[in-house]
Amino acid sequence: MRELRIDLGRICSNYLALKSAFGPAKVMAVVKANAYGHGIIEVANALDEAGVDVLGVADLDEAISLRLGGIKAPVMCWLLDEQDDLQSAVEHNIILGISTIQQLESVPREAIIHLKVDTGLGRNGFMPDRIPDVVKTLQDRRLKVQGLLSHLANTSEAEDLAQQVVFDSVYLMLEQAGVKVDIKHLAASAAAISYPGMRYDMVRCGIVLYGLNPFEDRALEGLAVKPVMSAVAKVANLKSVPAGQGVSYGYRYKTEKPTKLALVPFGYAEGMPRISQGARVKIGQKLFPVVGRIAMDQFVVDIGDSEISMGDEVVIFGDPARNEPTAETLAESAGTVNYEVVTRVGGRANRVFLEP
Repeated sequence: MRELRIDLGRICSNYLALKSAFGPAKVMAVVKANAYGHGIIEVANALDEAGVDVLGVADLDEAISLRLGGIKAPVMCWLLDEQDDLQSAVEHNIILGISTIQQLESVPREAIIHLKVDTGLGRNGFMPDRIPDVVKTLQDRRLKVQGLLSHLANTSEAEDLAQQVVFDSVYLMLEQAGVKVDIKHLAASAAAISYPGMRYDMVRCGIVLYGLNPFEDRALEGLAVKPVMSAVAKVANLKSVPAGQGVSYGYRYKTEKPTKLALVPFGYAEGMPRISQGARVKIGQKLFPVVGRIAMDQFVVDIGDSEISMGDEVVIFGDPARNEPTAETLAESAGTVNYEVVTRVGGRANRVFLEP
């Protein structure tokens, strides 16, 4: 009745396209948040078999789940809690992104670490003026550093370039203090596309790996990537209604003329945004408007006088090359971004994995 179809062949081909576009920099495939809703173990396994450089996740539990799932590729995480068992990270060969002095003081000496610096985003990472303290702790504990990373705010080109200046200055400070850094990584999907000079030794690709656009204000061009996920359901009810028929809670929509309504069993419990207005879905070869308020279990489509049958497939989002609605268009209808659409989707929908 409800499916999320995940094309693992596309994951692999997308990754290889990113490797080709961004080389010689390595490409970290970011699979945090259940691989952006696509299924972390299945996606990571496909990438592992494709020879992925590094897999990236946010927290240590995600990283260890990959190891328990049989993943052999290098794995990095960068959002640590003071209660995390860092010795367990070492035992599972997890690369750690370190952002606080407390973490530096407690991380096992044999750990593989990357220092995260806050170059202007105002989130995680060392402030640049703490780098002397970082250097002292590194020297006192005789810790080795593999990498240096930061993350852009994606506010404007000027702000992004200003952050790069800070990043380069921190690298220089470390170098002058005798701290050797082998891997620098600053760019995520948007910056890797926009700024070749920010690719350094590695880029971190999340949303674009799944064939989705990291930009809200322009099209994604120049990369041979395709959407990996399709969300589909089946028509569960059909009825003819008169003009003036109210639809769903609050009667946000009333029919202007006699028409037919199709019921689709995919609600906000499955990640269909409740506040969505103006979304369209594909049934057969046509696009139809979603009308009325999204409910927990279902939504309604006004199909006019089209010949639709019970059980017909409804594409909620998928591939624009097949004239299907996209995660981007659904996000626009709800005033959000494609990242939120795909990471929240699921609920009672079954994930079906299409093998490479």
